[in-house]
Amino acid sequence: MEKTLKQYDTQVAKCQEVFEKKTKDYGTAWRILRPSSLTDQLYIKASRIRSLEELGEQKVEEGIEPEYIGLVNYSIMALIQLDLKENDPLELDFERATSLYKEYMEATRELMIAKNHDYGEAWREMRVSSLTDLILMKLLRVKQIEDNEGKTLISEGLDANYQDIINYALFALIRLDEA
Repeated sequence: MEKTLKQYDTQVAKCQEVFEKKTKDYGTAWRILRPSSLTDQLYIKASRIRSLEELGEQKVEEGIEPEYIGLVNYSIMALIQLDLKENDPLELDFERATSLYKEYMEATRELMIAKNHDYGEAWREMRVSSLTDLILMKLLRVKQIEDNEGKTLISEGLDANYQDIINYALFALIRLDEA
């Protein structure tokens, strides 16, 4: 587990660096997006990854790794959007945005530790393409929950699905880094 935590934290640091640089460039313009729009953005990124995996070629320079980083960061944004109230400002200052990022990432890391304990790091035996498919499945679930106005009968809510997407994307980044 120590190896996993080190690899996980390395990938989180990459994702956070991108988030911070984009926040300095653009502010928190993403705050204008409704959670469903963030879900659609996540779906676009995951679909592109799957397309690149299946086609084996790309016509736009940005490869698979930046897309997985985008999945992590947009999922964090979605978690933030779910919790902020309508009267919260659209523009968050850099310190608040990065503080919220770290808060949600830490909660997601804790979830990963608990699940890794229970599942015995099964993700290490999975293909990266299977992680992509699991992300797409989670996104279809999120879309259905959103269409049901957030109501579920027995299933986890939106936040748990976004956290799973983050962890699957980070696992994929680890696996890609190992390859």
